[in-house]
Amino acid sequence: MEEKKRRKFLFATFEALSNDLAWQLVREGHQVKFYCKSETEKDVGEGFFELIDDWEKYIGWADVIIFDDIGFGAKADQLRREGKFVVGGSAYTDKLEMDREFGQNELKDAGVAVLPRRNFTSFDEAIAFVKANPDKWVIKPSGIIQNEKELLYVGEEEDGSDVIDVLEKYREGLSKKMKEFLLQKRAEGVEVAVDAFFNGKDFVLPCNINFENKRLFPNDLGPNTGEQGTFEFWTKNSPIFDSVLKKMKDKLVAAGYVGEIDLNCIANSRGIWPLEFTSRFGYPELSMEIEAITNEWGQFLYDLAHGLDPQLKAKKGFDICVVVAIPPWPYDDAKTFKRYSEGIPILFKRQNRDGVRLGEVKCKGDNWYMAGESGYALVVSANGATMDDAIHDVYQRVRNIVIPNVYYRDDIGQRWYKDGDMLLSWGYI
Repeated sequence: MEEKKRRKFLFATFEALSNDLAWQLVREGHQVKFYCKSETEKDVGEGFFELIDDWEKYIGWADVIIFDDIGFGAKADQLRREGKFVVGGSAYTDKLEMDREFGQNELKDAGVAVLPRRNFTSFDEAIAFVKANPDKWVIKPSGIIQNEKELLYVGEEEDGSDVIDVLEKYREGLSKKMKEFLLQKRAEGVEVAVDAFFNGKDFVLPCNINFENKRLFPNDLGPNTGEQGTFEFWTKNSPIFDSVLKKMKDKLVAAGYVGEIDLNCIANSRGIWPLEFTSRFGYPELSMEIEAITNEWGQFLYDLAHGLDPQLKAKKGFDICVVVAIPPWPYDDAKTFKRYSEGIPILFKRQNRDGVRLGEVKCKGDNWYMAGESGYALVVSANGATMDDAIHDVYQRVRNIVIPNVYYRDDIGQRWYKDGDMLLSWGYI
């Protein structure tokens, strides 16, 4: 197999999530065809790679098929049985992420300690449960609606009164959409995630230990956006990995899963408590990984899909990324997007675009413009030998960008100084 052979990559996605990876492959000289089902995101990636309207007609063309989101699992299983080489997706791993109760049960079965929780399909039953068991509970929607990250609610009151209030509001407005949800006991500590690639046979190390910043505003204020910025480091030896994700190896082998998998946790002096799976690429983490991983991505993904060990190499130190957004992010509001953001140019004070990764963007000539309608403009990434270096470099790059009405968090990475010390004192890093 020629190390630098150019491959054919076929992307299939519900939303244009992996366009930055597709662009990376094009820049390496590979051929890319990209399908996005969402009608509002059909122009995302235009000018960067080839957009198509029907991905299944190109299955025979592709060397590697990439599914970048949950929901394609059964199709991915079928294609693997037919001898195709696929990164991402399996029916089992889709269920790990979408069905929170199933995910917790699978972790427990694998020997991982889990927090007390209970699954509900009735708001009335959930309200009665909290009244009978007053405590700080976390409301976690299951199924597709969990993508609406602002619906996750972390209880603050010891008697659970705030959780009851939120459940009553959800009962009024979301009964038809939110059919199932989990109440999980809140654990105090450091929120930390462990992430690794899996080649169908084993984990590909090093893994990364990452820290998500989920809320829109600095100091973790405002609505939950899913992720507004992240920082990470890579390691081949991690007590966090050994305690939780590593124990899922046999189950992932049985499922035939190939791709990336992340497990978000709460760590404290008593242990590491898994919260939820991301059984796919993470966003904006993937853009940060493109900055960090020094392998050629085309060869890396090809080897991963073929069950080989890609000999993953990542930069030392710390990686960091910041989401750069404009209205209406993080909400869906087509009218606001058309008024303030549709088609506006993305400008740069200096032409150096190091670390600038694609959000919902299109290209005409050398000029970049907003696409889609979410306002998720760019992800800016950097690597540094120290966290101070990484923070300095990423915000130097952010300040090089000029977009009307732009906003971003200016405190990504600052959590490390407290959280890192706590994890170190507990022996987890």
